[in-house]
Amino acid sequence: MTGCAGAGAGFPNGCDILRVIVPIFREGGYDKNLTCDFGETGIQSRDVIGCQAPRLLSRPGKKEFEFRSGIKVPLPEEILRCAPHVSSKGGSHGRASRTQCRASLNSNFEGVRLANDVDRVGKFVDKSLSNAVPSVGVKNVRKTISAIGGGMFTSTRPDVRRIVPEARPGIPVVKVVYVVLEAQYQSSLSAAVRSINKIRQDVRFEIVGYLVEELRDPENYESFKKDLEDANVFIGSLIFVEELATKVKAALEPQRDRMDAVLVFPSMPEVMRLNKLGTFSMSQLGQSKSAIAQFMRRKRKESGGNFEESMLKLIRTLPKVLKYLPSDKAQDARNFIMSLQFWLGGSPDNLENFLVMIANSYVPALKNTTLEFNDPVVFLDTGIWHPMAPTMYDDIKEYLNWYGTRRDASPELKKADAPVVGLILQRSHIVTGDDGHYASVVMEMEARGAKVVPIFAGGLDFSTPVERFFYDPITKKPLVQSVVSLTGFALVGGPATQDHPKAIQALQKLNVPYMVALPLVFQTTEEWLDSTLGLHPIQVALQVALPELDGGLEPIVFSGRDSRTGKSHALHDRVEQLCTRAINWANLKRKDKAEKRLAITVFSFPPDKGNVGTAAYLNVFSSIYSVLKELKADGYNVEGLPESSEALIEEVIHDKEAKFSSPDLNIAYKMPVREYERLTPYAKALEENWGKAPGTLNSDGQNMLVYGKQFGNVFIGVQPTFGYEGDPMRLLFAKSASPHHGFAAYYTFLEKIFKADAVLHFGTHGSLEFMPGKQVGMSDICYPDSLIGNIPNIYYYAANNPSEATVAKRRSYANTISYLTPPAENAGLYKGLKQLSELISSYQSLKDTGRGQQIVSSIISTAKQCNLDKDVELPDEGAELSSDARDLVVGKVYGKLMEIESRLLPCGLHVIGEPPSAEEAVATLVNIAAIDRPEENIFGLPGILAESVGRQIEDVYRSSDKGNFNDVNLLNDITQASRAAVKAFVDRCTNSQGQVVKVAEVFTNILGLGRKDPWVEALQKTKFADADRDKMKTLFGFLDFCLKQVIADNELGGLKQALEGNYVEPGPGGDPIRNPKVLPTGKNIHALDPQAIPTAAALNSAKVVVERLLERQKVENGGKYPETIALVLWGTDNIKTYGESLAQVLWMVGVRPVPDALGRVNKVEPVPLEELGRPRVDVVVNCSGVFRDLFINQMNLLDRAVKMVAELDEPLEMNFVRKHAQEQAAQLGVSVRDAATRIFSNASGSYSSNVNLAVENSSWNDEQQLQDMYLSRKSFAFNSDRPGAGMYENRKIFESALATADATFQNLDSSEISLTDVSHYFDSDPTKLVQNLRKDGKRPNSYIADTTTANAQVRSLSETVRLDARTKMLNPKWYEGMLSSGYEGVREIEKRLTNTMGWSATSGQVDNWVYEEANSTFIDDEVMQKRLLETNPNSFRKLVATFLEANGRGYWETSEENLDRLRQLYSDVEDRIEGIDK
Repeated sequence: MTGCAGAGAGFPNGCDILRVIVPIFREGGYDKNLTCDFGETGIQSRDVIGCQAPRLLSRPGKKEFEFRSGIKVPLPEEILRCAPHVSSKGGSHGRASRTQCRASLNSNFEGVRLANDVDRVGKFVDKSLSNAVPSVGVKNVRKTISAIGGGMFTSTRPDVRRIVPEARPGIPVVKVVYVVLEAQYQSSLSAAVRSINKIRQDVRFEIVGYLVEELRDPENYESFKKDLEDANVFIGSLIFVEELATKVKAALEPQRDRMDAVLVFPSMPEVMRLNKLGTFSMSQLGQSKSAIAQFMRRKRKESGGNFEESMLKLIRTLPKVLKYLPSDKAQDARNFIMSLQFWLGGSPDNLENFLVMIANSYVPALKNTTLEFNDPVVFLDTGIWHPMAPTMYDDIKEYLNWYGTRRDASPELKKADAPVVGLILQRSHIVTGDDGHYASVVMEMEARGAKVVPIFAGGLDFSTPVERFFYDPITKKPLVQSVVSLTGFALVGGPATQDHPKAIQALQKLNVPYMVALPLVFQTTEEWLDSTLGLHPIQVALQVALPELDGGLEPIVFSGRDSRTGKSHALHDRVEQLCTRAINWANLKRKDKAEKRLAITVFSFPPDKGNVGTAAYLNVFSSIYSVLKELKADGYNVEGLPESSEALIEEVIHDKEAKFSSPDLNIAYKMPVREYERLTPYAKALEENWGKAPGTLNSDGQNMLVYGKQFGNVFIGVQPTFGYEGDPMRLLFAKSASPHHGFAAYYTFLEKIFKADAVLHFGTHGSLEFMPGKQVGMSDICYPDSLIGNIPNIYYYAANNPSEATVAKRRSYANTISYLTPPAENAGLYKGLKQLSELISSYQSLKDTGRGQQIVSSIISTAKQCNLDKDVELPDEGAELSSDARDLVVGKVYGKLMEIESRLLPCGLHVIGEPPSAEEAVATLVNIAAIDRPEENIFGLPGILAESVGRQIEDVYRSSDKGNFNDVNLLNDITQASRAAVKAFVDRCTNSQGQVVKVAEVFTNILGLGRKDPWVEALQKTKFADADRDKMKTLFGFLDFCLKQVIADNELGGLKQALEGNYVEPGPGGDPIRNPKVLPTGKNIHALDPQAIPTAAALNSAKVVVERLLERQKVENGGKYPETIALVLWGTDNIKTYGESLAQVLWMVGVRPVPDALGRVNKVEPVPLEELGRPRVDVVVNCSGVFRDLFINQMNLLDRAVKMVAELDEPLEMNFVRKHAQEQAAQLGVSVRDAATRIFSNASGSYSSNVNLAVENSSWNDEQQLQDMYLSRKSFAFNSDRPGAGMYENRKIFESALATADATFQNLDSSEISLTDVSHYFDSDPTKLVQNLRKDGKRPNSYIADTTTANAQVRSLSETVRLDARTKMLNPKWYEGMLSSGYEGVREIEKRLTNTMGWSATSGQVDNWVYEEANSTFIDDEVMQKRLLETNPNSFRKLVATFLEANGRGYWETSEENLDRLRQLYSDVEDRIEGIDK
């Protein structure tokens, strides 16, 4: 290929392709602004408007370009020499061409297609591609990513958008300053100004532009203010980031009256109010009585969802009407509407005429002259655009007719059964000529054999063109098999407001997978590549989180932005992946079920044979068996499916033939090293952490081993673990290691050897999505992206864990299908606790007789035997007590028993496709009924019942908490009456088989036949018979809806929808008690708009918890307020509670969130000390890695809040933030603002402190090692002054701040997850660490806020651990429920003991009796011991080992007899396991 033309130094002779192509186009009369796209596969060029593109005929044998005009231009020899390797991207040989030409490209160019900058008159800007755009396609190079832009998200400067004309005497110069959200207008405006300055003799323009994000930089902001000082005209558009809108307003407002014209197109109201064109103003915008506001409300009501379309029509017609009105005001209004028309038109011609019109009408030096300009050229508001088409189309038939007659189309594209992909484009990119990235996607799709229908809309409602253009005009059935939005925005609505229900309705009707890819908006390509965060947080909020609410999948960055021209360019490897994945989703719709190959992936964590099939709340193998039976019945090939789930377990986890060195798991495939390296492009990059393949993990020393079992076209595989769990030194590393070779080999096997059409990750959760890489918006060097490759990813995720599900969705491109947690039950009472309850019942009836004192003594004695003396202060058994004192003692014990008895716990494990029965739903409904929902005018049942006896429920709660016997009794009566009323309602809806009949019909009959409501009947014989019936009818109407949701089942249906290439309805994740809309499961889980939290309701709840926490700490701290509280923020908690714990932090430091005009929370203000009524408490905030990924904007908000408080001029004794910041500033030699850094997390792309991994795998030497892990992994700070820097290590301030902590604090927000259910809680606990850091060595108090019920509590950590042990691990109802699930149930029991030991390690807050009782329950009982051993011997071995470890580490003191029994048992189990596995 010597002499082949190439881009920059891309081809051997270094000849630049543009120097060859541009003269051809000049000769062809093609003199518009070119956007050329030259990848290794061929050459495509088209007019920026896309309406008169040349027909490219560079297929083999062709020697000329043919233009629409009919002109044919011979191709130069340089091009022809490359012809055998050049494809028009439609040819059948396209893929082979890519492979052949790749060898001729250097690594600087591979993976990038740049929309090269050729200005409007064809002048080439001499800058080679290799310098202009960084490579993103080199798989074997993993870059060290660093902070960029001096800590800003972008380091671009406005000077690249500055044009200053040559001075010419007598010709007025008009200065224009513009601020825009996106850069697509930059090129068009620059071209317009250059044209004016070159051609016109009556006016010249100076112009400078700013991207709104650049205004964060102080230097840029000062430059902006200076530019405004002598500007004639200001133009703004899409300024929707409040903090930046405030800066624009602050700079612009003082200059507004002086300026000749101010034009602000859709933006925040405070900026739009600055509009000024002569007499036209928007200063009244937002006032409810304004004519505009009334008109808009009326139009929205009249036109429903098509309001935006109506407004576009209005913009087109209104100038014609206003033109005939005589007043200057009407003329000015006409000019504003016309300006918007010009702006939306976006082309250089339109913008040129726009600038001339404004200058002529409003610049004094030009008012008495007449400047010639044309009316706006109007483009279609909605339509179909194709880079090779002669025009835009507004009729799908016409487009299909053109498509079918294309001469450049390959035979594959002309096949009737070719896949069809719908593309959604942003009209502004097309009309401004910034469409090179769109063209690349179109061409790549077609090169891969897919037809495309690229639609666009000028408004913000893309559902209209979806309805018009994505359906076959004849059959009216969907024309497309998958849809990719390239806009990044929600389907209906832009950055300001959205209509998700309308979007979902349109997408459900279309019923195809819906992907939302991302153009870089706020960053250049280089900045994105260098960023550890990945996407700018504002773009994550607007273009990732919001589309997810529509059901959008796969936020793949497909285009970058040139820092100099502002133009978008396709990122080649990203476009390839996007197109391949979109086609693969489409193929799921096209392929026969019997031919589809499905890879089911299960997890084994911690790595142990007894843990294969790990997933939160899920009976994995029973669920897989249920799924496979359903798929088999539905036509999928599941040949050889065993007869039971137990047999399925045996086939997967046991290697029957024992051919290889692993006796534990069945080996499905041995992958030789050469094959692995050939099929895994990034294998070389793993050697830095793991050495040469095959390594020691998932390896026999010669091959990589893939564990699993194949049944027909279904493979069940075991995902390898992280690999470093057992290595204490690796656990100390601040940043997580890459996946090991065995992990990479597993996913290589799935995609390239098994050739899976889809992978189903089974349950919450695996390791793939937590591998190192950017937080959101991954490049090809991010490991989750590399590992998942091009396989459609379907992921069963627990409905109550939306935060980690969202990480899986964003980092592993998963379609997350929700599953239920097990049905909740009240914990009940057992053994001594039950006996204690009976004694209290006796006391209630006999307390005023002579037996009262004796019964109280028995109560005290039994309570001590149950270890309740740790929770309730008890007198000596024989102490003489007054009647009131006896009531108080019994009341406190009674209250503690009620707390234990009524605590909700999930019983057993869920099986996919098995919804709870009506009886199982009662406890859940009782708790749903307990919550006030004022926004829906629903009152909680306990409150209704309390009011019926003249009490307020909050008063009853508070009095009961203090042990008031009468109120404890009243609260118990309310609880029992609530249960009876709900059960009566459910019973009325249940048939004799215990199945729920059609709830709505029963409910209607109840209300309509004169029969008493069942809840009324249930309350008749209680003291609550007069409860408000209207309020109860509203409440039970809501419970009617909830019951239908609870018993509905779509988990199998949701999976089948995804496997069939259909749209899966999106739904929120979270706690079904707080938000029943989480149900039914089987939905595509999403989180929420991160800018919507904390809500006002969350702030109110937070205030209650914070004040109770501070009061309790005062009591236990000698009457002093805590000076510092170290606390944790979790992603899931904040989603479930809409930001309660986030609001707690704000309230501790004494600030309140301030929503903007659109309801988004991006600003805070200090609460005056007089109003706060206490000192501002300092905080050290440890954000989980998931919180960091989902809520980086809120971390910004928190950091700004703390630093704002540190800089308040207040007495130090009333502002502990300022007090400590000043001390730390002096100590560390930094500014007070830097010393006030308090928001910490992991390094970007890393998760957890690894303390949990060390504890779970017993891979730690001592507590100091655990504390070192915590400090090294969790000391990465967020700095709102340098937000683009991401997380940076700041261990000195982290340690210094922790050393001031008087208390540690965490939240429990859901009954399903408590302290010992998961390892995350102790993994983030710094209690003992703080003690070691404090100068006085004092252990801080540790608290847990429990908001799982309407009666929010703040307990000590030790109280909460005891409550957890009593209600779960030691509770027969819980462990028998687990054992009913078999193999997985034993693992769950072992996990609770291991997590309990984790709390001993980090906090020392576990009582000895907890271990003693657990030993008595699971070891001393020989029948129980045998059950555990036979059901899951590996997990039982770990259970025994954990008891021994707890003793060895000094957390459990017990008899030598117990220890001897455990040692012998461990030895016996080892022998038994070896015997089983041999």
